[in-house]
Amino acid sequence: MTDLSRFQHPRFARMYERISIEMEARGTADHRRRTLEGLTGRIIEVGAGNGLNFAHYPSGVAEVIAVEPEDTLRQLAEKAASVAPVRVTVVAGHADELPLPDGTLDAAVASLVLCSVPDPLRSLEELLRVLKPGGELRFFEHVRAGKRTRAMLQDVITPLWSRTSGGCHPNRDTTAAIKAAGFEIEDLDRFSFRPIWYVPNQSHILGRARKPFAG
Repeated sequence: MTDLSRFQHPRFARMYERISIEMEARGTADHRRRTLEGLTGRIIEVGAGNGLNFAHYPSGVAEVIAVEPEDTLRQLAEKAASVAPVRVTVVAGHADELPLPDGTLDAAVASLVLCSVPDPLRSLEELLRVLKPGGELRFFEHVRAGKRTRAMLQDVITPLWSRTSGGCHPNRDTTAAIKAAGFEIEDLDRFSFRPIWYVPNQSHILGRARKPFAG
């Protein structure tokens, strides 16, 4: 079994369980719903956290394979999976090394996770690998600010923020990483909102990309 010890953040996981209630009420739930609408077939979700996406998967989804490396969050995800409206299988693993064969899934979901994986490009390349040609990537991510001054501030706070927030890097250019991994972006919405009362507005992206067909 893959060693997941470096992904364990039990203190952050317990905090996230509490603050995610407020985050959902302040608009995150609506963004999750918009991210997942219209999905069908077999889906992989990386960094499933405590399973807050599960309730929003549409009925056309045959199965969700939800990958989560953090033990505390994975236990919470398993509880959420038991009452989800679609079949959800929660597995231990991480986005940089997915335990799935090439080209077998219809869509992938990355939701508030690419800011915290060790290597976002490698994670995206793994998602590309497991998707069928033409398969979709749905993403909703916390990203680098568009304004230079805010981006510089993110660079300053990232080292401390990452240590206290489960490895989150708020200064990542995730749009560029999605393209670099080989995906073709078809739809992209960039916006800011304040998911928690004690932090300022944060830049996010939400959209859809596709694995190209061979040739």
